[in-house]
Amino acid sequence: MSATRTQVYLTETQRDRIDQVTEAEGIPMAEVIRRALDQYLGDDADPAVALHSTFGAHPGATAPSRDEWLRG
Repeated sequence: MSATRTQVYLTETQRDRIDQVTEAEGIPMAEVIRRALDQYLGDDADPAVALHSTFGAHPGATAPSRDEWLRG
């Protein structure tokens, strides 16, 4: 794995939560952060792809009737 060193500032709460994961899983903090980034970024970092793949995904979604629109 090729890697570059990156420095980030975390809130105290973020650091505490990462520390909990490192203790529970026995892995380094860097691995926790890499996994979180991989999950967040996913395979398709292009937002248009995500939007297209979820459009109309809720089968019960309805649009309001245009009859209710105020026209004038």
